Amino acid sequence: MKSELVLDAKGLACPMPIVKTKKAIAGLESGQILEIHATDKGAKNDLQAWAKSGGHELVKHEEEASVLKFWIQKG
Repeated sequence: MKSELVLDAKGLACPMPIVKTKKAIAGLESGQILEIHATDKGAKNDLQAWAKSGGHELVKHEEEASVLKFWIQKG
């Protein structure tokens, strides 16, 4: 999936992946996609809830070699 920006949040514990995601997505325009790489297992639920509450869409997520990857489309 094509993304405008990739955020490396690997090795960061909650709430840092969300904090960095919030900053990164602020620089994008509506409809653009942010790709996030995280290793914190809690990031899945956190990012899903954060995206929904902020009017964004978690388009896709997958796990690859213990790295969680998320694609969030800015609302």
